[in-house]
Amino acid sequence: MTLTQLRSFIAIVDCGHNVTLAAQRLHATQSGVSKQLAQLEAALGMTLFVRRARALTGLTEAGAQVLAHARRLLAESANIQALSDNLRRERHGVLRIATTHTQARHALPPALQALEREWPEVAVHVVPGEDSDGLQALIDGHVDLALLSGTGAPPAGCIAVPLYRWRRRVVVPAGHPLSQLQRPLRLDDLTGRRLVSYASSQLASSSLQRAFAQRGLQADVAVTARDGDLIQAYTRAGLGIGIVAEMALDPRDDLVVPPIEPDLLPSCTTWLLLHPARVLRDFGFALLAALAPQHAVVDLRRLIADDQPLPEPAPDWQAWRVATRIARPVASTAIATAR
Repeated sequence: MTLTQLRSFIAIVDCGHNVTLAAQRLHATQSGVSKQLAQLEAALGMTLFVRRARALTGLTEAGAQVLAHARRLLAESANIQALSDNLRRERHGVLRIATTHTQARHALPPALQALEREWPEVAVHVVPGEDSDGLQALIDGHVDLALLSGTGAPPAGCIAVPLYRWRRRVVVPAGHPLSQLQRPLRLDDLTGRRLVSYASSQLASSSLQRAFAQRGLQADVAVTARDGDLIQAYTRAGLGIGIVAEMALDPRDDLVVPPIEPDLLPSCTTWLLLHPARVLRDFGFALLAALAPQHAVVDLRRLIADDQPLPEPAPDWQAWRVATRIARPVASTAIATAR
């Protein structure tokens, strides 16, 4: 049994039992991956997949049990390599980040610029998607860190660094009746109107839907998009009233951002999440420090190593944006000193 065999086995599972897709993910040939699987099953003396004709249709009971151990084994192998790279001050590597389109566009760029200046030989792969997708990618080990948002506590089982707090804002076309009220908007002003917001806002579990439901109201999210710019474009086109993250606001002469009642919609916190069982490369920590300048490096290290709470709360979006634009990158010498 070898790590290569286990890696092929896991790739096949993660690719929906499709050997062709697994080979593409591993940058190998289909015959090579099939050979690795056959060798693994021979070494273990058992079949790991249910087969129908020549197709793999699922895991056997034994295969499901082997999979759990194989994931842990490969994760520890990666941890040993990451630890070795950190101790040798290796400058090359790949940093994989899962996040939403909004965070990728409006939160990440300054920190990535700081990272590039200090770690120019590191390749960065940003994987945008829904919050749930990013969390699953972190759990499965497909990314090194995730930037996700929520209204409550961060996901359990993760190391969570609070970056900043933000709110949703309402946008309407210039001249819209809601732009001419002589008072802040109330939630019932939005009831019965077509709303344009993020795709997740259609889910009953979303904080937007829950905010309406708590007051006995219903939100009609008629048009959705993953990107704040699209939400505002659809609002300009008259498709509905936009509800967008304040980071993505781009009000021009044809859009108005009317004042809203305090706590009209619940505030959100953007978290940087790490897997507690995985060793973070030094350049990953450098990005973390650039994204969280309100926290001392030593406090971030204590959180990761000993789960010690951070002393500083998350600032609001505006204060965080100013801090990250003026913060300097954390040099590798400072990272080593903070260990």
